[in-house]
Amino acid sequence: MRLPKMPKLSITAALLLPALAMTITTGCSKKADPKAQAAPPAPAVVVAEVTQQTVPIYSEFVAQTRADETVDLRARVEGVLQKVYFKEGSAVRQGQLLFTIDKRPFEAALQSANATQAKATADLAQARQRTDVLQAQAELADAQAVLSKAEQDLARMRPLAREKAVTELELDAAVAAEKSAKAQVESRKANLTNLEAAVKYTIQRAQAEVAAAQARVAQAQLDLSYCSIHSPLNGIIGFLRVDEGNLVGRGEATLLATVSKSDPLLVDFNLSEIDYLKLTDAGTAGHRTSKLNFELLLSDETKHPYQGAFKFVDRAVDPQTGTMKVEAIFPNPGSYLKPGQFARVRVAVAERENAILIPQRAVQELQGAKTVMVVDAENKVQIRSVSLGDQSDKNVIVLQGLTVGEKVIVEGMQKVRPGGQVNPQTPTNTTAQKNEGS
Repeated sequence: MRLPKMPKLSITAALLLPALAMTITTGCSKKADPKAQAAPPAPAVVVAEVTQQTVPIYSEFVAQTRADETVDLRARVEGVLQKVYFKEGSAVRQGQLLFTIDKRPFEAALQSANATQAKATADLAQARQRTDVLQAQAELADAQAVLSKAEQDLARMRPLAREKAVTELELDAAVAAEKSAKAQVESRKANLTNLEAAVKYTIQRAQAEVAAAQARVAQAQLDLSYCSIHSPLNGIIGFLRVDEGNLVGRGEATLLATVSKSDPLLVDFNLSEIDYLKLTDAGTAGHRTSKLNFELLLSDETKHPYQGAFKFVDRAVDPQTGTMKVEAIFPNPGSYLKPGQFARVRVAVAERENAILIPQRAVQELQGAKTVMVVDAENKVQIRSVSLGDQSDKNVIVLQGLTVGEKVIVEGMQKVRPGGQVNPQTPTNTTAQKNEGS
């Protein structure tokens, strides 16, 4: 017996009915599940409380570092650069040998100067013996003795001549002998005077020769010492400018290398007239003040771990810029910071009492308007416009828009919307959760 043929539409409906029933059952079960209808959890955000306290007000200035001492090492004598004893960019000590120039020509020059000095010294010693003067003095003494005898003989002859005891001829002979003796004495005196002057001149000339020879020896020793070039200070040495084997010092003092002392490190910056008046007063003008503590912010936004101190302020204001040059000094162990780096110097120029503070990172700026996200007592988010003042470290002073005790979001702002519910957490709790998770 054949069954009646069913229509195709009925067969399709029969196949779809079970699937439809399953869909309806599933939908009803989801609607009945309370967990499926629960809202997503409130996003966690990090909040900070609006505080009030007395804080310093900072000013920042663009600055550049400079070495405390910088010395160019140059060849002061002409010669061949024989040896280099350092590694470029390394630390050097004061007195450390860095270069040597060929010493042989200067050693020979020193020997020649020593020989010249020895000869000059011998000539001086010979001049000081005064042998000609001693002989002339002896001859003068003999002439004076002859004169004395002639005067005595003449004194005896004159009474005898009056009494006709001696002849006129004998008296004339005695007078002639006395005159001759006087002439001999005068001659010997003149000779002695001439010899003494000549000997004095010879001694002075010999002394001058000795002094000149000593100067040549000193210059030769100095030139020889210039062949060994030592570091004048403790610091860092730069690139080698001349290689070994080159002739240096011909016509000019050839630059060999530069060494600089960067610990402590000097930092130069320009200060406006207004900032200068904020930092100083009439009582401390012209004196170094120890109250100012400078901070150095590097180009990668990190802070130098050592505070600096005021060292020097220029004598006058630049009329073109209205600023004056100021110099601060910072410890720089190991010469970590190098001369010529750009940085920012920060210094507290004033104090603000009872200032309302929020973290700088809580502030958002859009088209010139500054806003913060405030979490109210029901943990809902509000956007509030604020008026801000000076910055103090990582905080900013709020002039209008917030009150002490309110909470502002500092992390997680991208996860929330105005009016939405949030799960506020303090930085301490967040740090503790991170530590537990790790």
